[in-house]
Amino acid sequence: MKRKSLLAVLFGLVAMFLIACGGGDDSGDGASGEADDVSTVGDDLEDATEISLWTFAAQHVDFYIDAAERWNEENSDRPIQLTAETYPFDQMHNNLLLALQSGDGAPDIADIEIARFPNFMEGEPQLEPMNEYVEPELENFVESRFDIYSKDGNYYGMPTHVGASVMYYNTEIMDEAGVDIESIKTWDDFMAAGEEVAANTDAVMFNSFPGDYLPYFQMVSQQGSDFIDENDNITINREENVEALQLLKDMQEAGIAEVAPGNEPHAEEYYSYMGEGGAAAIAMPIWYMGRFTDSMPDLEGKMVVRPLPAFEEGGNRSAGMGGTGTVVTNQSENTELAKEFLAYAKLSKESNIKIWTVLGFDPVRHDVWDDPAVLEDNKYFQFFGDDIFDTLTEVQDEINAINVSQYTPDVATELNTNTLNNVLRDGSMSPQEALDAAQEAVESQIVE
Repeated sequence: MKRKSLLAVLFGLVAMFLIACGGGDDSGDGASGEADDVSTVGDDLEDATEISLWTFAAQHVDFYIDAAERWNEENSDRPIQLTAETYPFDQMHNNLLLALQSGDGAPDIADIEIARFPNFMEGEPQLEPMNEYVEPELENFVESRFDIYSKDGNYYGMPTHVGASVMYYNTEIMDEAGVDIESIKTWDDFMAAGEEVAANTDAVMFNSFPGDYLPYFQMVSQQGSDFIDENDNITINREENVEALQLLKDMQEAGIAEVAPGNEPHAEEYYSYMGEGGAAAIAMPIWYMGRFTDSMPDLEGKMVVRPLPAFEEGGNRSAGMGGTGTVVTNQSENTELAKEFLAYAKLSKESNIKIWTVLGFDPVRHDVWDDPAVLEDNKYFQFFGDDIFDTLTEVQDEINAINVSQYTPDVATELNTNTLNNVLRDGSMSPQEALDAAQEAVESQIVE
């Protein structure tokens, strides 16, 4: 399959257009325009090898600077001077893609967001395989998170977090409703608990988010389903996907759930609503904890994390959502050192502990989840209780790999713009009708 016009000529006629959109020039010296931020470590060390890194996430810079400082302490005979540059999301990805295809101007190391990663897997990847570092350690990791950033048996992107989906419960509301959270094992149990919440409190149990397909995607993935298969075929209207959307509609019709204010889980209106006890639960990845601590502080001590309800007894109770794969480009002048540093920064035990202590993300390396350094008191344990990693340990083998491809943006746009609104907001279509329409709409943008 090929994308109409855009992908067919991406590196020809469209290259100039992307450069212009990035706000830069045609000098070929990397990301066009000035970086939002440049941080350097090791510039005071004699004979330090220069390593450049691009990222789109300012928060990641602290993590990489910490890794470089530790590297230099432990490898005084091979110090590095790491320069981390932060660029706007689209600008960085567009210019990195163009630099790699033109053969000039790419950094040694770069972060690539999960939805953009397939663009860098087209044809022969201009990235360095990391198999020699990944394969000896793979059994210690949630393997599905490496599969996302691989091709033809080669591991190119080093994952940043699991993105394990969990259910966040408001214990104050659940206690008022007389519901034992630990008794909720399946979505049927969840709906029964929701009836008690609706009957005995001023809250609803749950929300739908027609403007953001990720909460729905979790319910799809935990069934082993997806919107795109491993061969890039569009599978939006699979039976499991219909079942997940029907469940959301059923909860709304039963008065157990309602459309969230703001339409998506990152809206200020939703934060206010949730902070005031509007709903008893929300299903989101572990990385959503930061939204609670930063935007819903009044819920501290009231929230706990538990596995997602399963669709059937013994079914998966989690999914892996979101992510960033960090790569070494084939333009690095110090390939082996760059690869070794990246493995140190993303695969070692100490660095996976730092994923939690510096970034607050769930480490992909599951053998650190019970490490004393991970279990030390911090703001997340204070907010959600001290059993966060107990929940992660429960579901570590219940997280399916998702298929991310060049068609992912089209799928996301169709679901967010039309499908979920047609079912959950205005009720103009049944789940089957809406997903059939989405299937047809996305397929119409693809030619054989």
